[in-house]
Amino acid sequence: MPETVSAPQEDPTAVLSHPDGELLRDGEPHRVLAGTLHYFRVHPDQWADRLERMAAMGLNTVDTYVAWNFHERRRGQIRFDGWRDLDRFLRLAQEAGLDAIVRPGPYMCAEWDNGGLPAWLTDRPGMRLRSSYEPYLREVARWFDVLIPRLAAHQAGRGGPVVAVQVENEYGSYGDDHTYTRWVRDALTARGITELLYTADGPTELMLDGGTVHGVLAAATFGSRAGEVAELLRSRREGEPFLCAEFWNGWFDHWGEKHHTRSVESATDTLGEILDAGGSVSLYPAHGGTNFGLWAGANHDGGIRPTVTSYDSHAPIAENGELTPKFFAFRDRLRPVSTTPDRPLPPTPRLLTPRAAPLTRGAGLLDALESMTQPVVSSDPLTFGELGQASGLVLYRANPRLPRGTNELTVFGLHDRAQVFVDGAPVGVLERETGSLDIEGNGERVRLDLLVENQGRINYGPLLGQGKGILGGVRIDRRLVHGWSMYRLPLDEWTPQDVRHAVTSAAPGGAAGFATAHFIVDDPADTFLALPGSGKGFAWINGFLLGRYWEIGPQGTLYVPAPLLAEGRNTLTILELDHFGDRAELCDRPELGPTEEYIETFS
Repeated sequence: MPETVSAPQEDPTAVLSHPDGELLRDGEPHRVLAGTLHYFRVHPDQWADRLERMAAMGLNTVDTYVAWNFHERRRGQIRFDGWRDLDRFLRLAQEAGLDAIVRPGPYMCAEWDNGGLPAWLTDRPGMRLRSSYEPYLREVARWFDVLIPRLAAHQAGRGGPVVAVQVENEYGSYGDDHTYTRWVRDALTARGITELLYTADGPTELMLDGGTVHGVLAAATFGSRAGEVAELLRSRREGEPFLCAEFWNGWFDHWGEKHHTRSVESATDTLGEILDAGGSVSLYPAHGGTNFGLWAGANHDGGIRPTVTSYDSHAPIAENGELTPKFFAFRDRLRPVSTTPDRPLPPTPRLLTPRAAPLTRGAGLLDALESMTQPVVSSDPLTFGELGQASGLVLYRANPRLPRGTNELTVFGLHDRAQVFVDGAPVGVLERETGSLDIEGNGERVRLDLLVENQGRINYGPLLGQGKGILGGVRIDRRLVHGWSMYRLPLDEWTPQDVRHAVTSAAPGGAAGFATAHFIVDDPADTFLALPGSGKGFAWINGFLLGRYWEIGPQGTLYVPAPLLAEGRNTLTILELDHFGDRAELCDRPELGPTEEYIETFS
């Protein structure tokens, strides 16, 4: 049976309330006109600019997740400095005249690596995620002990911008452990949250049954059929205002697929339906940003579906801050219901004049990677988790004897992609969780190398938290291969000095490895990096890891924010896994690939 509850008693100190089914702010009728902007996907020097652009669209609120793994990459080492300065982000939001909605999870999805959960947590044997499993709750409580009082200090009731906090995230798409969701609610209030609490779930009975919490405002996430969703919510929660916690006005992309777009007309029509139904809304996203480094997540649909580096998501504010036609259409549609005065439009972002530079080959692939770390030795291949590594590459090496003739090499539990080398020569690529290929032997021992790439941890669904590396074993015909040396290569933990060392760590050789290009910049501005002719790899600018590139697309350029460039000489470094092109280009427009129209997931 659907849950039917009347409106809960609200905390009298909360700025947002809904005593008679109408959303009020400080006792006055109010619409939340929000947009998502994730501080962890935008360079901190550009936070203020992007917030001003949101305000200029007519929004009155910024909505952000908090990515646990971004703040605590290693257990016990929690950071809120630099790019992780959440306090500064919230202060800038307030300076821009915006309220803030914060979604502290602990899980967030967001197409972010591991859904925001730290790898050290999910790699722990026996861990039960997003449930009332006591070891999991203990870790969440320890994290919340640090995070939530920090957020509470920014609440509107204490003079800050935070007017609402979400309980977990789309939990009804995952499970129905109501003991857990009530625990999260109580963990927030016990640590000082007094502003409006809400849940957000997909617009189906199943999802709302699993995710809503008694006494907490129930909101929905969707991309179409706003009237039907409003009716469903009101039938279940009499006396609650209609809140679309995520309006999907665009969509994200996977490598090897097309770039998703949503027409201005389609998106604006649905936004209008939400507003005409008396609803409040959060645009998802208002500004998508970028999955810098190796933070892009992945989905699973019969195999791994890694998310691209760009998180542009066809949002009204583009990846580089450009105001798109969708921005202006949304601005016109929001204006009649907005109570904030019109803001002047920010200037068009500056772009670097296009230029190109030749790629200069550096160290060859396997020799360079081998030189970057000391191996871990084990009888069996170890997983990333067992090696204490969250992301990047692991080079697995063994010296099996290969009988004469053709031998079948099989890798069991491969997560996610393995390039296979015999005596340094490439012999194939495996991309399935159990995959095989034939290799030739002459009765002698060979050096067998498997370069395994974590292409992004799954961020949504029942396989959330799945491990990386070789989770099973390696077999030649019927015989398991033992005696492994494993080279840890956490590329996103490399310092600029590490990157420079990698380039010169060995002689050039083979079709893959490291390469550099140099660009002279007089006045830094935003640009887009293209690597025509190169196959698959990773790109650093001045030692900062921009992210992955891959010729299968759809994404053909990587966004380079101006703050990552310096006046004078700038160094691009790439780690190419397959084959080099001859040059690098800095372009004045993005190439996000051939497009297809976004289709609502739940329609």
